[in-house]
Amino acid sequence: MVMNTANQISNQTRNNWWVDAFLFTSGIISALSGIYFLFLPSGGYKGGTNPFYGIRILFLRETWEDIHAWGGLAMIIIALLHIPLHWSWFVNLFKRMLKVIKGTSEKMGAKGRYNLYVNLSLALSGITVGLTGLYFFFIPGAAKDSGMPDPLWLFNRTTWDLIHTWAFVVMLAAAILHFTIHWKWITKVTAKIFYRLLPNRRAGSNPPTPILAEVRHD
Repeated sequence: MVMNTANQISNQTRNNWWVDAFLFTSGIISALSGIYFLFLPSGGYKGGTNPFYGIRILFLRETWEDIHAWGGLAMIIIALLHIPLHWSWFVNLFKRMLKVIKGTSEKMGAKGRYNLYVNLSLALSGITVGLTGLYFFFIPGAAKDSGMPDPLWLFNRTTWDLIHTWAFVVMLAAAILHFTIHWKWITKVTAKIFYRLLPNRRAGSNPPTPILAEVRHD
C-alpha cells in the first residue's frame, strides 16, 4: 500500500492552525465589538452628551459589552495556549530585540527588520490589551457605567480606558500586517486542512502542496 504523502500534514502544523483559527475568531469578535465602542463611546466629548449613545447596531449596547468582554476573555485564554506552542519563537524574538537594541545583531535585511518590528508591536500591544481588559473584567467599578466609585487602581479608569483603546488600535494594525506577512502560510495550510475535510474528493484532482512541518514564524 502506497501512502499518499500529498495529503499529509504534521500534527504541529495542524495544532498551530487550529489554535490560530480560534485566536483569529475570538480576535475578530473582540475587534468588531471594540470598534463599536471606539466610534460609539459612552458619555461624550469633555463630558457632553453623546448623540450616538442610544444607537442600536444589531444588538443593544449591553449585549455588545458582553460580547466584547467574553470575546476578549476567550482571546486571552487562547493566546495563553498559543504561547507555549510558539515559545521558541517568542524567545528568539526577545533575543533578536536585545541584539538590535545593543547594536550587536547580525546584518538584518529590511524585510527581516520589518517583520521583527511588526511582531514586537503585536506582542507588546496584545499584552497591554490583555492586561487592561482583565482590569475592566475583574476590578469592581472599573467600567465607566458601572455606577460604582472609581477604584483608582494605579490610574483612574479614564486612563485605563485610553490605554486599552489605543493599545487595541496598535494591536489591530499590527495584526493586519502580521497576516499579510504570513498570508502564504495561512492560505496554504488552510487549503490543506479543508481539502482533508472534503467528503467527496475526486481521485484525479491535484491536492495542495504537502506540508509536513513548516514553521510559520521567523
